[in-house]
Amino acid sequence: MNGLRDVLHYMKYLKANRSYLYKESQKDGELRELMKKEQMTTFFQPILSLTQCETIGFEILNRPKSTRLFPTTETFYDHIGKSRKVFAFERFLRNLSLERYEEGLKGSDWYNGGLIFLNIQPQILEDPFYRSGHTLELLNKYHLSPDQVVLELTEKETVTDYCQFVRTIENYRHQGFRIAVDDAGTGYNSLKTILSLQPEFLKLDKSLIRNIHINPAQQHLVELLVNFAGQSNTEIIAEGIEILPELLYLQKSGVHFGQGYALGKPKINLEPGILPTAPTIQQERPVKALG
Repeated sequence: MNGLRDVLHYMKYLKANRSYLYKESQKDGELRELMKKEQMTTFFQPILSLTQCETIGFEILNRPKSTRLFPTTETFYDHIGKSRKVFAFERFLRNLSLERYEEGLKGSDWYNGGLIFLNIQPQILEDPFYRSGHTLELLNKYHLSPDQVVLELTEKETVTDYCQFVRTIENYRHQGFRIAVDDAGTGYNSLKTILSLQPEFLKLDKSLIRNIHINPAQQHLVELLVNFAGQSNTEIIAEGIEILPELLYLQKSGVHFGQGYALGKPKINLEPGILPTAPTIQQERPVKALG
């Protein structure tokens, strides 16, 4: 009787959620097509030293072709984070990222290599198909070493097994990878990750950077994070720098590195970022990236 009851409950669930399940099935099919045809555009955004005007590396960004079910990049990655195919997609994406990075190095006449920032979703650890060692295999394939790679943790979805998450990240670190926490200062989960992992890099969310030169509350929080970083051998990267006054304030406050349209937009080639030094006519408008 219990078995029959379970079947009836399951059939009732399928009927009630038929429309949702059908749409999710369509999304999974579209995801497979995007992966099969590699319909992803890879961009490289420079990360600069705010004191030496040097490009220390690139964050690799992959944006899917816009489709009916995935009209924006955000809707696409939201689906990935909630699916049970996180590992399969991450595996595909890392291979694509490193392959195109290697191609970019071969085509560059100014850049011999630096840090590579790769996004990683914590949900990958909960995927039943997850296995460790895959990233090392890819690095060997493309003649790269773990100390060149910074794994950038995003927290769009909640981590359910935090102890396992921390153990796995530590395993990556023992292999030579470095860790960055993205969107620092935006919520409880991010702060918990910072304290637990003591990452090599903190990436300050663009919401903290926007108009920081005229916002005392944002200035105070960034000051606290800079002080914390100084006590824990962590380096700060400010994301989303768009205007010169933001840049000048961050340089004065001791932030180590920066990323944003004022320093260099994401491009399909490895192009150096540049620190703007002269004020624009209207400083409140985004500084045009040079080069």
